[in-house]
Amino acid sequence: MSNEVPAPTATAVLDYLVRSLVDEPDAVQIETVQGRRGLTLQVNVAPGDMGRVIGKRGRTAQSIRTVVRAAAVKDSTDVDIDFV
Repeated sequence: MSNEVPAPTATAVLDYLVRSLVDEPDAVQIETVQGRRGLTLQVNVAPGDMGRVIGKRGRTAQSIRTVVRAAAVKDSTDVDIDFV
């Protein structure tokens, strides 16, 4: 098994964006899951920070998804982001 991250650019951008938004950046964890529809990046944050990441009407979460999908083009892959 290799320790290489499947989408390093997209993961790095996602990590930077989420850590910039939350009050507890050390609690941010990103897991990569290979599924039927491609690569899914699951973001775990502290319970109090979930609202900051989602934003009003999900606008912040949607913006994060848009930027990370654009970054994933450099990795030549499609990604989906789940906030859990």
